[in-house]
Amino acid sequence: MRIVVLSDTHGNSYALESVILRNTDADWIFHLGDGERELDNFLLSHQKLAPKIIHVAGNCDFDSLSQEVFVLPVMEHKILATHGHLYGVGSSLDRLTALAQTNGCDIVLFGHTHMKYESYENGIYYLNPGSASIPRDGSKPTFGHIDISPAGVVLNIAEV
Repeated sequence: MRIVVLSDTHGNSYALESVILRNTDADWIFHLGDGERELDNFLLSHQKLAPKIIHVAGNCDFDSLSQEVFVLPVMEHKILATHGHLYGVGSSLDRLTALAQTNGCDIVLFGHTHMKYESYENGIYYLNPGSASIPRDGSKPTFGHIDISPAGVVLNIAEV
């Protein structure tokens, strides 16, 4: 199973379209917030992709009707997706880890910091795909993908 993860597009429709249209074969596509407007516009002309796209609200997605946390069971795993601003991800993953454990999740997706991050700690996979538009870590814009198979979980970060 292939899952594509992007975040923090902040109005950059080109970046959003580039990532999604190159990965239409993905089973799921997560947008981790701060890009709801361009995602909504994209879905107006690509409605057939809507069932596989999950969006969580970011701190810049004003008046969003999207959830702030989304949990998705996938095979023998559970994925927790959130933007991260409500859980202090800029300084620590402790609150996010507690949320994952409370929900029985072993894969955690978050954005907000605009800095890519991938890790496996204490039985939990963490992925922040960075920003597909405005990275803050000196790198090029990025997105992530996750491959889940009976052999395990593989996290990757790629350039937009």
